[in-house]
This record gives sequence, C-alpha cells and structure tokens, in this order.
Amino acid sequence: MPGGRVSQAQLELLGTGTSSGVPVIGCECATCTSTDPHDRRLRTSAVLRFRDPLGIERVWLLDVSPDHREQALRSGLARCDGIFVTHSHMDHVWGLDEVRRYNALMQAPIELFADHETMVDLQRVYQYIFHKHKHARGSFIADVIPLHVEAGVAVERHGIRATPFTVLHGREPVLAWRMDAVDGGDGSGTDESGGSGLFPLAYCTDVSGFPPEAYVHLRGVRTLVLDMLRFRAHPTHFTVEQAVAHAREIAAETTVFVHMSHDVRHCDVDPGLPPGMALGFDGMRLPRTPC
Repeated sequence: MPGGRVSQAQLELLGTGTSSGVPVIGCECATCTSTDPHDRRLRTSAVLRFRDPLGIERVWLLDVSPDHREQALRSGLARCDGIFVTHSHMDHVWGLDEVRRYNALMQAPIELFADHETMVDLQRVYQYIFHKHKHARGSFIADVIPLHVEAGVAVERHGIRATPFTVLHGREPVLAWRMDAVDGGDGSGTDESGGSGLFPLAYCTDVSGFPPEAYVHLRGVRTLVLDMLRFRAHPTHFTVEQAVAHAREIAAETTVFVHMSHDVRHCDVDPGLPPGMALGFDGMRLPRTPC
C-alpha cells in the first residue's frame, strides 16, 4: 500500500561453519571438543525475516546448506518466499530438497535466484526438481521457480531490492548479495535513524578478494556479513587478518564473520576483534538486541 514500509527486518545466521562444519569428524582439537555452543557451527547460510509494506511476514533464505532441516527446526521456519543463492558448492545448496516442506505448508512454489552457472549446476544435480516431467513419481518434490540473475542487476520483491554482485572465491567468481529496503529505510519500519536497523545489508560468504566493481555495492552498508576462514592463508577464503582489514575498509556499523573453521575458537578470537566486529554464531540475530 502507498506509504507502507518494510519493517521488523532481521537476519538470523542459520550456520556459520565451513564446509566440514564444526566439530570436524574425528578431530579432538580445543574447538571441536569445546563445550561452548558458539563453537558448534553448522554449514553457512542465513534467513532474512521481515514484514513487507502490506504487513505480510516474509522469509528469504540466503543459500540452503546440507544442514537446513536441523537449522529450520531450530529457527522455527514454516515458510519461504525466496531463495537467494551465492554459488553451487555443496555446503551452500545441498539442502535444496528440504524446501519441499515449505511448498506443502504454503501450497505455493518458491522463487529461486541464481546466476547462470549456478543454475546449470543445480539443474544437473537436482534433475528431479527442475525436470519433473522426466520422472514418473512426482510426489513431495520441491517446487521452485528458477530465475536467472546477473551481477549488478537488482531484483525487487516484497519491498526489498536484492542486488547480486561478484566477489572472488579463489579464481572462481561467485555472488554476494546486497539488500536494501526500497523505501530507503533501515528495515525497522520507523522514520528514526538510531542505528538500530538492518539495511543496507551485504552478505559476502566464500570470499578471497573483492574486484573493484564490488565496492560500489559495499558502499554505505550498515550490516556486513563477511567470510573469515582461519589464521593460515587459504587460496579461496579470507584469513582472520584479511577479513578484519577488509571490514575496516568497508566500515559497516556492524560486521559479523562467518564460514569459520575449527582453527577459530570463539573465546580466543571474538574478544580481541575491533569495535563493531564480532564472530557470528549459529542462531545469532541481527540487528542484535541491546543487553
């Protein structure tokens, strides 16, 4: 409706771990044997909840990890209005089969946004989802509407402008996503600017470098979710030092780090991060509620 605003926007980190998850199978390091719940990390993905300008509750998934069923049960998810995919690696999309339950609950298909290369991979792996006519059994199969996106070209749904942009995952270009309220607000639904809202939001997982054109989409973000794998160098992910350096440069009000391996123990790293930065953890919600 005219004058309506996006409100109650909240991002929940469903998982914050690397492709192996934490604890790692068969590992007895200090992180994997930790009793701190912050050190239990399912594979990285997130959910964006908000009310659209008509006041309707909306739920968007950012990737669908292999742990999605467990993540959805813990988070209390019962609907999905859109899936925004970063890339086709196993730890980011091998939970796609689970969205069939949302189809059953909503009696509606789900729009899935991905670039051409990712869509080709998804259609190859999930032929029974994307090519139902080839299969005799059609019961209880996820129902998605595949929509191709291009880096730098925004899509608008439910009062939010979602802009995919290219980041580097080693030599491979993958997508990150920037989310803005079309109404220009921070997602809180108020006209006040007290620094408590979510938008603009940039979700950048699996990153080892930003090409020059990425910085246009990182400019002015309030909330940044950024890759941080480990201390040692890695060819396809930021190290702790690199992630902090890029976060300083981007200068978001709030930065949380994700996709962490068992080399990163929460109690050892989080307290030493600069102001406005924190290690993400499974179930973390942004913006954070003041204590």
